[in-house]
Amino acid sequence: MWKKLMMVSTVALTAVTLGACGNNQNSKNTSTSNKPLTLWVATDYVPWYKTSVKEFEKKHPNIKVKVMPSPNGTSNAKTDVGKDPTKAADVFAVPHDQLGQMASSGYINPLSPKDAKNIKDNDIDVAYKAASWKGKVYGYPYTSDINFLYYNKSKLSAEDVKDWETLTKKGVVATDFSNAYNIWPIMFSAGTKLFGDNGEDVKGSTMDSQAGVNGLKWVAAQKDNKGVMQTSNALNQLKLDHAQAILDGPWDATNIRRILGKNFAVAPFPKTEVGGKKVQMKAFLGIGCFAINSHTKNPKGAAELASFLTSKEQQLVVHKKTGETPVNKAAEQTAAVKNDEVADAVMTMSQPSHSVIMPKLPQMTTFWNESAPLLSGVYDHKVKPDQYRAKLAKLQKDISKN
Repeated sequence: MWKKLMMVSTVALTAVTLGACGNNQNSKNTSTSNKPLTLWVATDYVPWYKTSVKEFEKKHPNIKVKVMPSPNGTSNAKTDVGKDPTKAADVFAVPHDQLGQMASSGYINPLSPKDAKNIKDNDIDVAYKAASWKGKVYGYPYTSDINFLYYNKSKLSAEDVKDWETLTKKGVVATDFSNAYNIWPIMFSAGTKLFGDNGEDVKGSTMDSQAGVNGLKWVAAQKDNKGVMQTSNALNQLKLDHAQAILDGPWDATNIRRILGKNFAVAPFPKTEVGGKKVQMKAFLGIGCFAINSHTKNPKGAAELASFLTSKEQQLVVHKKTGETPVNKAAEQTAAVKNDEVADAVMTMSQPSHSVIMPKLPQMTTFWNESAPLLSGVYDHKVKPDQYRAKLAKLQKDISKN
Protein backbone atom coordinates (compact mmCIF):
# COMPACT_ATOMS: atom_id res chain seq x y z
CA MET A 1 0.00 0.00 0.00
CA TRP A 2 2.66 2.47 1.05
CA LYS A 3 4.98 1.75 -1.85
CA LYS A 4 2.24 2.50 -4.36
CA LEU A 5 1.26 5.63 -2.48
CA MET A 6 4.78 7.04 -2.40
CA MET A 7 5.43 6.42 -6.10
CA VAL A 8 3.15 9.31 -6.98
CA SER A 9 2.94 12.86 -5.70
CA THR A 10 0.90 13.12 -2.54
CA VAL A 11 -2.20 15.23 -2.97
CA ALA A 12 -3.38 17.23 0.00
CA LEU A 13 -6.80 16.27 1.29
CA THR A 14 -9.57 18.78 0.73
CA ALA A 15 -10.79 19.78 4.16
CA VAL A 16 -14.32 18.84 5.06
CA THR A 17 -15.71 20.41 8.21
CA LEU A 18 -17.74 18.08 10.37
CA GLY A 19 -19.76 19.18 13.38
CA ALA A 20 -18.49 17.91 16.71
CA CYS A 21 -22.04 17.40 17.91
CA GLY A 22 -22.74 15.12 14.97
CA ASN A 23 -19.69 13.01 15.79
CA ASN A 24 -20.72 12.65 19.39
CA GLN A 25 -24.20 11.59 18.41
CA ASN A 26 -22.82 8.97 16.04
CA SER A 27 -20.50 7.59 18.68
CA LYS A 28 -23.42 7.20 21.11
CA ASN A 29 -25.70 5.56 18.60
CA THR A 30 -25.29 1.84 19.15
CA SER A 31 -28.60 0.67 17.73
CA THR A 32 -28.57 -1.92 14.97
CA SER A 33 -29.62 -0.60 11.57
CA ASN A 34 -31.51 -2.74 9.08
CA LYS A 35 -29.37 -1.29 6.32
CA PRO A 36 -26.37 -3.53 5.42
CA LEU A 37 -22.95 -2.38 6.54
CA THR A 38 -20.57 -1.57 3.69
CA LEU A 39 -16.94 -2.67 3.74
CA TRP A 40 -14.21 -1.25 1.51
CA VAL A 41 -11.15 -3.45 0.87
CA ALA A 42 -8.49 -3.78 -1.82
CA THR A 43 -9.98 -4.88 -5.15
CA ASP A 44 -8.00 -8.14 -5.25
CA TYR A 45 -9.20 -8.99 -1.75
CA VAL A 46 -12.94 -8.65 -2.38
CA PRO A 47 -13.62 -12.33 -3.23
CA TRP A 48 -12.14 -13.87 -0.10
CA TYR A 49 -13.38 -11.08 2.19
CA LYS A 50 -16.85 -12.05 1.02
CA THR A 51 -16.13 -15.50 2.43
CA SER A 52 -15.00 -14.00 5.74
CA VAL A 53 -18.09 -11.82 5.86
CA LYS A 54 -20.35 -14.85 5.43
CA GLU A 55 -18.74 -16.31 8.53
CA PHE A 56 -19.31 -13.03 10.36
CA GLU A 57 -22.96 -12.94 9.31
CA LYS A 58 -23.50 -16.44 10.70
CA LYS A 59 -22.27 -15.22 14.08
CA HIS A 60 -24.26 -11.97 13.79
CA PRO A 61 -27.52 -12.89 12.00
CA ASN A 62 -28.95 -9.40 12.49
CA ILE A 63 -26.09 -7.75 10.56
CA LYS A 64 -25.63 -7.93 6.80
CA VAL A 65 -22.45 -6.75 5.10
CA LYS A 66 -21.78 -5.64 1.52
CA VAL A 67 -18.13 -6.00 0.46
CA MET A 68 -16.93 -3.47 -2.11
CA PRO A 69 -13.56 -2.49 -3.62
CA SER A 70 -12.07 0.74 -2.28
CA PRO A 71 -12.85 3.37 -4.95
CA ASN A 72 -9.21 4.33 -5.56
CA GLY A 73 -7.33 1.70 -3.58
CA THR A 74 -6.86 1.42 0.16
CA SER A 75 -3.88 3.79 0.00
CA ASN A 76 -6.31 6.57 -0.98
CA ALA A 77 -8.85 5.89 1.78
CA LYS A 78 -8.36 9.32 3.31
CA THR A 79 -9.22 11.06 0.07
CA ASP A 80 -12.10 8.75 -0.83
CA VAL A 81 -13.78 9.09 2.56
CA GLY A 82 -13.13 12.83 2.61
CA LYS A 83 -15.07 13.41 -0.62
CA ASP A 84 -18.31 12.69 1.22
CA PRO A 85 -18.10 10.77 4.51
CA THR A 86 -21.87 10.24 4.51
CA LYS A 87 -21.54 8.12 1.36
CA ALA A 88 -18.34 6.30 2.29
CA ALA A 89 -18.20 2.74 3.64
CA ASP A 90 -19.05 2.03 7.27
CA VAL A 91 -15.76 0.12 7.67
CA PHE A 92 -12.74 0.55 5.40
CA ALA A 93 -9.14 -0.61 5.08
CA VAL A 94 -6.61 2.20 5.53
CA PRO A 95 -2.84 2.56 6.08
CA HIS A 96 -2.22 3.64 9.67
CA ASP A 97 -0.41 6.83 8.68
CA GLN A 98 -3.71 8.33 7.45
CA LEU A 99 -5.46 7.86 10.80
CA GLY A 100 -4.17 11.09 12.35
CA GLN A 101 -5.52 13.40 9.68
CA MET A 102 -8.76 11.43 9.41
CA ALA A 103 -9.28 11.68 13.17
CA SER A 104 -8.48 15.41 13.15
CA SER A 105 -10.94 15.93 10.29
CA GLY A 106 -13.69 14.07 12.13
CA TYR A 107 -13.98 11.21 9.65
CA ILE A 108 -13.36 8.51 12.28
CA ASN A 109 -13.99 8.19 16.01
CA PRO A 110 -11.77 6.52 18.61
CA LEU A 111 -12.37 2.89 19.49
CA SER A 112 -14.23 1.84 22.60
CA PRO A 113 -12.06 1.27 25.69
CA LYS A 114 -12.78 -2.47 25.39
CA ASP A 115 -11.58 -2.70 21.77
CA ALA A 116 -8.56 -0.48 22.47
CA LYS A 117 -7.56 -2.73 25.39
CA ASN A 118 -8.01 -5.82 23.23
CA ILE A 119 -5.54 -4.41 20.68
CA LYS A 120 -3.07 -3.36 23.36
CA ASP A 121 -3.20 -6.78 25.02
CA ASN A 122 -3.17 -9.00 21.93
CA ASP A 123 -1.28 -7.17 19.17
CA ILE A 124 2.42 -6.32 18.95
CA ASP A 125 3.40 -3.02 20.55
CA VAL A 126 4.22 -1.25 17.29
CA ALA A 127 0.76 -2.05 15.90
CA TYR A 128 -0.92 -0.51 18.95
CA LYS A 129 1.30 2.58 18.66
CA ALA A 130 0.65 2.87 14.92
CA ALA A 131 -3.12 2.74 15.42
CA SER A 132 -2.99 5.39 18.17
CA TRP A 133 -3.24 9.14 17.78
CA LYS A 134 -2.95 11.69 20.58
CA GLY A 135 -3.58 9.11 23.26
CA LYS A 136 -6.52 7.34 21.64
CA VAL A 137 -6.81 4.33 19.31
CA TYR A 138 -8.46 4.93 15.93
CA GLY A 139 -7.72 1.79 13.92
CA TYR A 140 -8.02 -1.98 14.16
CA PRO A 141 -4.57 -3.31 13.03
CA TYR A 142 -4.26 -6.52 11.05
CA THR A 143 -0.97 -6.57 9.09
CA SER A 144 2.56 -5.16 8.88
CA ASP A 145 4.00 -3.62 5.72
CA ILE A 146 7.72 -2.93 5.55
CA ASN A 147 10.65 -3.22 3.18
CA PHE A 148 13.28 -5.92 3.55
CA LEU A 149 15.84 -7.58 1.26
CA TYR A 150 14.96 -10.08 -1.47
CA TYR A 151 17.95 -11.81 -3.06
CA ASN A 152 19.07 -14.56 -5.39
CA LYS A 153 20.67 -17.18 -3.14
CA SER A 154 22.54 -18.79 -6.03
CA LYS A 155 24.52 -15.54 -6.39
CA LEU A 156 24.64 -14.26 -2.80
CA SER A 157 25.03 -16.07 0.50
CA ALA A 158 23.20 -15.41 3.76
CA GLU A 159 26.48 -14.04 5.10
CA ASP A 160 26.98 -11.72 2.12
CA VAL A 161 23.67 -9.94 2.72
CA LYS A 162 24.36 -9.06 6.35
CA ASP A 163 26.54 -6.09 5.38
CA TRP A 164 25.76 -3.47 2.70
CA GLU A 165 29.37 -3.02 1.71
CA THR A 166 29.90 -6.78 1.28
CA LEU A 167 26.56 -7.18 -0.46
CA THR A 168 27.33 -4.52 -3.03
CA LYS A 169 30.77 -5.98 -3.71
CA LYS A 170 29.44 -9.49 -4.30
CA GLY A 171 26.33 -8.48 -6.28
CA VAL A 172 24.10 -5.62 -7.44
CA VAL A 173 21.24 -4.15 -5.40
CA ALA A 174 18.47 -2.40 -7.35
CA THR A 175 16.32 0.32 -5.78
CA ASP A 176 14.84 3.73 -6.52
CA PHE A 177 16.61 6.74 -5.04
CA SER A 178 13.74 9.02 -6.04
CA ASN A 179 11.42 7.08 -3.71
CA ALA A 180 11.62 8.55 -0.21
CA TYR A 181 9.74 5.58 1.23
CA ASN A 182 12.69 3.38 0.23
CA ILE A 183 15.61 5.72 0.89
CA TRP A 184 14.78 8.23 3.65
CA PRO A 185 15.16 5.64 6.46
CA ILE A 186 18.95 5.79 5.99
CA MET A 187 18.53 9.14 7.73
CA PHE A 188 17.17 7.28 10.76
CA SER A 189 20.21 5.01 10.67
CA ALA A 190 22.34 8.16 10.60
CA GLY A 191 20.66 9.32 13.81
CA THR A 192 18.02 11.86 12.74
CA LYS A 193 14.39 11.97 13.87
CA LEU A 194 11.23 12.71 11.92
CA PHE A 195 8.66 14.46 14.12
CA GLY A 196 10.37 13.43 17.34
CA ASP A 197 10.51 10.15 19.20
CA ASN A 198 6.84 9.29 18.69
CA GLY A 199 6.23 10.81 15.24
CA GLU A 200 3.70 13.30 16.60
CA ASP A 201 5.91 16.28 17.50
CA VAL A 202 5.67 18.83 14.68
CA LYS A 203 8.80 20.61 15.96
CA GLY A 204 10.69 17.39 16.74
CA SER A 205 12.55 16.72 13.46
CA THR A 206 16.36 16.78 13.55
CA MET A 207 17.55 16.31 9.96
CA ASP A 208 19.10 19.82 10.05
CA SER A 209 22.22 18.44 11.71
CA GLN A 210 25.56 16.77 11.06
CA ALA A 211 23.77 13.45 11.34
CA GLY A 212 21.51 14.56 8.49
CA VAL A 213 24.52 15.56 6.41
CA ASN A 214 26.07 12.15 7.07
CA GLY A 215 22.92 10.46 5.82
CA LEU A 216 22.97 12.46 2.58
CA LYS A 217 26.66 11.67 2.10
CA TRP A 218 25.74 7.96 2.20
CA VAL A 219 23.08 8.54 -0.45
CA ALA A 220 25.51 10.43 -2.69
CA ALA A 221 28.15 7.70 -2.33
CA GLN A 222 25.79 5.08 -3.79
CA LYS A 223 25.91 6.81 -7.19
CA ASP A 224 29.53 5.69 -7.52
CA ASN A 225 28.92 2.26 -6.00
CA LYS A 226 29.05 -0.26 -8.85
CA GLY A 227 26.99 -2.66 -6.74
CA VAL A 228 24.02 -0.28 -6.60
CA MET A 229 21.55 0.26 -9.45
CA GLN A 230 19.09 3.13 -9.70
CA THR A 231 15.83 1.93 -11.25
CA SER A 232 12.09 2.48 -11.11
CA ASN A 233 11.52 -1.20 -11.98
CA ALA A 234 13.61 -3.31 -9.64
CA LEU A 235 11.56 -6.45 -10.34
CA ASN A 236 12.51 -6.37 -13.99
CA GLN A 237 16.20 -5.90 -13.15
CA LEU A 238 15.98 -8.92 -10.84
CA LYS A 239 14.26 -10.94 -13.58
CA LEU A 240 16.98 -10.03 -16.09
CA ASP A 241 19.66 -10.84 -13.50
CA HIS A 242 21.03 -7.32 -13.84
CA ALA A 243 20.47 -7.17 -10.08
CA GLN A 244 20.77 -9.96 -7.56
CA ALA A 245 18.98 -8.19 -4.70
CA ILE A 246 16.25 -5.57 -4.26
CA LEU A 247 14.63 -3.60 -1.44
CA ASP A 248 10.92 -4.44 -1.45
CA GLY A 249 8.03 -5.52 0.75
CA PRO A 250 5.64 -8.46 1.25
CA TRP A 251 3.24 -7.11 -1.38
CA ASP A 252 5.64 -8.32 -4.13
CA ALA A 253 6.52 -11.70 -2.58
CA THR A 254 4.41 -13.74 -5.03
CA ASN A 255 5.94 -12.05 -8.09
CA ILE A 256 9.48 -12.40 -6.77
CA ARG A 257 8.96 -16.08 -5.99
CA ARG A 258 8.02 -16.55 -9.66
CA ILE A 259 11.12 -14.66 -10.78
CA LEU A 260 13.66 -16.39 -8.55
CA GLY A 261 12.07 -19.81 -8.21
CA LYS A 262 14.30 -22.15 -6.19
CA ASN A 263 16.79 -19.30 -5.70
CA PHE A 264 14.27 -17.16 -3.78
CA ALA A 265 15.60 -15.83 -0.47
CA VAL A 266 14.88 -12.99 1.92
CA ALA A 267 16.69 -11.26 4.77
CA PRO A 268 16.37 -8.24 7.03
CA PHE A 269 18.20 -5.12 5.91
CA PRO A 270 21.97 -5.30 6.35
CA LYS A 271 24.19 -3.05 8.40
CA THR A 272 26.09 -0.26 6.69
CA GLU A 273 28.58 2.50 7.46
CA VAL A 274 27.23 6.02 7.98
CA GLY A 275 29.30 8.86 9.39
CA GLY A 276 32.16 6.49 10.19
CA LYS A 277 29.95 4.16 12.26
CA LYS A 278 28.52 0.74 11.44
CA VAL A 279 24.75 1.02 11.88
CA GLN A 280 21.62 -0.98 11.14
CA MET A 281 19.81 0.06 7.97
CA LYS A 282 16.20 0.91 8.79
CA ALA A 283 12.85 1.05 6.99
CA PHE A 284 9.50 2.76 7.37
CA LEU A 285 6.97 0.53 9.13
CA GLY A 286 3.37 0.69 8.01
CA ILE A 287 0.46 -1.05 9.70
CA GLY A 288 -2.65 -1.96 7.74
CA CYS A 289 -5.83 -1.16 9.69
CA PHE A 290 -9.58 -1.08 9.47
CA ALA A 291 -11.30 2.11 10.58
CA ILE A 292 -14.94 2.98 11.24
CA ASN A 293 -16.66 5.87 9.51
CA SER A 294 -17.93 8.34 12.12
CA HIS A 295 -21.11 8.71 10.02
CA THR A 296 -22.08 5.04 10.18
CA LYS A 297 -25.68 4.42 11.22
CA ASN A 298 -24.63 1.26 13.04
CA PRO A 299 -21.45 2.00 15.02
CA LYS A 300 -21.88 -1.06 17.23
CA GLY A 301 -22.21 -3.41 14.26
CA ALA A 302 -19.32 -1.69 12.47
CA ALA A 303 -17.11 -2.15 15.54
CA GLU A 304 -18.07 -5.83 15.74
CA LEU A 305 -17.20 -6.27 12.06
CA ALA A 306 -13.82 -4.51 12.35
CA SER A 307 -12.98 -6.49 15.47
CA PHE A 308 -13.89 -9.76 13.75
CA LEU A 309 -11.86 -9.00 10.63
CA THR A 310 -8.77 -8.28 12.72
CA SER A 311 -9.07 -11.24 15.08
CA LYS A 312 -6.30 -13.81 15.36
CA GLU A 313 -8.22 -16.22 13.14
CA GLN A 314 -8.88 -13.70 10.41
CA GLN A 315 -5.31 -12.37 10.47
CA LEU A 316 -4.20 -15.93 9.77
CA VAL A 317 -6.68 -16.07 6.87
CA VAL A 318 -5.13 -12.86 5.49
CA HIS A 319 -1.67 -14.40 5.82
CA LYS A 320 -2.71 -17.59 4.05
CA LYS A 321 -4.43 -15.75 1.19
CA THR A 322 -2.00 -12.87 0.64
CA GLY A 323 1.22 -13.62 2.51
CA GLU A 324 0.83 -10.49 4.62
CA THR A 325 2.18 -10.77 8.15
CA PRO A 326 -0.17 -10.72 11.17
CA VAL A 327 0.27 -8.29 14.05
CA ASN A 328 -1.61 -10.47 16.54
CA LYS A 329 0.98 -11.93 18.92
CA ALA A 330 -0.63 -15.36 19.09
CA ALA A 331 -0.99 -15.52 15.30
CA GLU A 332 2.72 -14.72 14.90
CA GLN A 333 3.56 -17.77 17.04
CA THR A 334 1.66 -20.24 14.87
CA ALA A 335 3.63 -22.67 12.71
CA ALA A 336 2.15 -21.18 9.52
CA VAL A 337 3.69 -17.79 10.29
CA LYS A 338 6.88 -18.89 12.06
CA ASN A 339 7.82 -21.15 9.13
CA ASP A 340 7.23 -18.38 6.57
CA GLU A 341 10.56 -16.77 5.65
CA VAL A 342 8.87 -13.59 4.40
CA ALA A 343 6.92 -13.21 7.64
CA ASP A 344 10.13 -13.80 9.58
CA ALA A 345 11.86 -10.95 7.69
CA VAL A 346 8.86 -8.68 8.27
CA MET A 347 8.77 -9.44 12.00
CA THR A 348 12.49 -8.78 12.35
CA MET A 349 12.24 -5.52 10.40
CA SER A 350 9.20 -4.45 12.47
CA GLN A 351 11.33 -4.23 15.61
CA PRO A 352 12.34 -0.70 16.73
CA SER A 353 15.99 -1.57 16.07
CA HIS A 354 15.18 -1.96 12.36
CA SER A 355 12.32 0.43 11.66
CA VAL A 356 10.47 3.66 12.40
CA ILE A 357 6.69 3.79 12.47
CA MET A 358 5.37 5.99 9.68
CA PRO A 359 4.27 9.32 11.25
CA LYS A 360 0.57 10.24 11.01
CA LEU A 361 0.88 14.04 11.02
CA PRO A 362 -0.72 15.99 8.13
CA GLN A 363 2.72 17.55 7.57
CA MET A 364 3.79 14.23 6.03
CA THR A 365 2.27 15.51 2.78
CA THR A 366 4.94 18.22 2.70
CA PHE A 367 7.59 15.73 3.76
CA TRP A 368 6.91 13.35 0.87
CA ASN A 369 6.72 16.15 -1.68
CA GLU A 370 10.06 17.68 -0.63
CA SER A 371 12.15 14.72 0.55
CA ALA A 372 11.92 12.74 -2.71
CA PRO A 373 13.49 15.40 -4.97
CA LEU A 374 16.12 16.13 -2.31
CA LEU A 375 17.22 12.49 -2.15
CA SER A 376 17.14 12.13 -5.92
CA GLY A 377 19.15 15.33 -6.36
CA VAL A 378 21.76 14.21 -3.84
CA TYR A 379 22.07 10.78 -5.46
CA ASP A 380 22.48 12.32 -8.94
CA HIS A 381 25.03 14.83 -7.52
CA LYS A 382 22.85 17.72 -8.71
CA VAL A 383 22.65 18.81 -5.10
CA LYS A 384 26.22 19.51 -4.01
CA PRO A 385 27.73 18.68 -0.59
CA ASP A 386 27.99 22.35 0.35
CA GLN A 387 24.21 22.60 -0.16
CA TYR A 388 23.25 19.67 2.06
CA ARG A 389 22.80 21.55 5.31
CA ALA A 390 20.78 24.36 3.75
CA LYS A 391 18.49 21.90 1.94
CA LEU A 392 17.94 19.96 5.15
CA ALA A 393 17.24 23.16 7.08
CA LYS A 394 14.59 24.15 4.53
CA LEU A 395 12.94 20.74 4.68
CA GLN A 396 12.91 20.77 8.47
CA LYS A 397 11.42 24.27 8.51
CA ASP A 398 8.75 23.44 5.94
CA ILE A 399 7.52 20.31 7.75
CA SER A 400 7.50 22.12 11.10
CA LYS A 401 4.70 24.47 10.10
CA ASN A 402 1.36 23.99 11.84
